[in-house]
Amino acid sequence: MYGLTRALLFSLPPEPAHRLGMSGLAALGKWNARCRAMREHTLRRAPMDLSVELAGLKFAHPVALAAGLDKDAEAVDGLFACGFSAVEIGTVTPKPQPGNPKPRLFRLPEHRAVINRMGFNNHGTATAAERLKAREWKPGPLGVNIGKNKDTPLERAVDDYVACVDALAPLGDYVVVNASSPNTPGLRKLQEPEALSALLLAVRERMDQVAPGTPLFLKIAPDLTPEAVDEVVDVAMARGLSGLIATNTTLTRPFEHKHSKEAGGLSGAPVRELSNAVIRRAYQRSQGALPLIGVGGVFTAQDVYEKLRAGATVVQVYTGFIYEGPGMVDRILPELGALLARDGFASVRDVIGLDAREVTPA
Repeated sequence: MYGLTRALLFSLPPEPAHRLGMSGLAALGKWNARCRAMREHTLRRAPMDLSVELAGLKFAHPVALAAGLDKDAEAVDGLFACGFSAVEIGTVTPKPQPGNPKPRLFRLPEHRAVINRMGFNNHGTATAAERLKAREWKPGPLGVNIGKNKDTPLERAVDDYVACVDALAPLGDYVVVNASSPNTPGLRKLQEPEALSALLLAVRERMDQVAPGTPLFLKIAPDLTPEAVDEVVDVAMARGLSGLIATNTTLTRPFEHKHSKEAGGLSGAPVRELSNAVIRRAYQRSQGALPLIGVGGVFTAQDVYEKLRAGATVVQVYTGFIYEGPGMVDRILPELGALLARDGFASVRDVIGLDAREVTPA
């Protein structure tokens, strides 16, 4: 069924196709009975208990939606209807901003990949907050991914993140500091230990004031060296974060393609091993004490399984959803159960970090 829909969407330029898809999901979200029925059907596909718990939050299974698809919280219910255990909105900035000039989104179907330089295009915290306040159906955790406006100087970045916390943290089940997008100039400098420590301290303190007990995560890049991953983990643990999301898009181009010279972040299948390596390293550095959400190159149950074994407790999807469609979770859950059963495991929880524990970090 999605094959025909995807053919139609892929016949359009990427950004109009995205808008069309989001409009469809937003319309679905207004049909509450249908959303509930679709979600229940998908969750019944799990052949065993696939539930996990992360930072005190309960997930029906490990397959969640990453930030980037629904920047403005316009289709949250429609996305939950697709069966995701959690949905993360954003990245949201304090003020509305148009993002980078178009074209800024490129498909690479031969590589099951996307390059984007969207630049945090969104309608700002006020719009997202209004939509989140109007939600009544809350079948799973809702994450809020926050960033800084492009025109905010890097030395004032903390102010933007704190403003986002004020507006959105009380409305989400968890908050994510995005300091790893390659499409906002200088943003990745915030991952350097001193800047990162100051940023996370300020955000954590404000979270404690306006949304006490709400988990706080940091999203990191796949292009960090192993030593840099260690430093980020150390800072995250010192600042009392609930966990890391690994990883964002990559600046590397491991292939030649007509779009490979386009500036921006590469997502999809080529990022899989990069993100898995970061997940393993982070798990090893924290000795499993810092919970991890894995993302990057997830299309199949096998991809989910690999990230769980690398150390992730929850695995997010973005580009895979574009290519695989709304039935993606429906297909993954029974296949994930079959992989667990094949290897003699009765629960997802039994495999988290299994491969990372078997390898000594360099």
